[in-house]
Amino acid sequence: MNQILFNPQKIANNYRKLKSYRILFIILLFIIFILLFSLFIKLNKNDVDEQISKKLSSSYSVSTLYSDNSTITTTLDNDPFVIGIIKIDKINLNYSILSVSNNDLLDISVCRFAGPMPNEIGNLCIAGHNYVDYKFFSRLNELELGDNITIFGLNGVSKDYTIYDIYEIKPSDTSCTSQDTNNLRIVTLITCNNVNGKRLVVQAKEIP
Repeated sequence: MNQILFNPQKIANNYRKLKSYRILFIILLFIIFILLFSLFIKLNKNDVDEQISKKLSSSYSVSTLYSDNSTITTTLDNDPFVIGIIKIDKINLNYSILSVSNNDLLDISVCRFAGPMPNEIGNLCIAGHNYVDYKFFSRLNELELGDNITIFGLNGVSKDYTIYDIYEIKPSDTSCTSQDTNNLRIVTLITCNNVNGKRLVVQAKEIP
């Protein structure tokens, strides 16, 4: 009877299981901590990048008051520069547009990927990251046909554009950057779809 009530082997097995569960729990907590810490670092970096973008926008506002177009265009030939601002009130988007596109600059703001300067004839293609914290072009998927986009050009003057097409393309498809616009002003916004690996394209034409 005592052997049934007190089984050292069974107690030892239960103790080993409990110890294993504790180790697994500690490992799980450690993994969660690493993931949360990585997410915190990523979000903090995005915040810093956005602050840089806002400072660039402020610099742009000042430069349009004290510089002429020829001076700005000359600078563009040599170094990345703020060439305008894009605003989409529906999704609370307001960012400076950088003159060229590369991985480092895309971490700071949205960038001209192809086409003319803002508000000139042609297809101005603007690329931006799609982050989980809704920064840059992360909310483009909320836009609909008929929504408005405002672009401020080199001289600080703005033009409004209305969205006429929204679609997805493969990363290798560059047809959306075509400059065959029949002398119209077109704006094309491009970002990643983090779910299926395709590119989301939003196109808008100038409102007469």
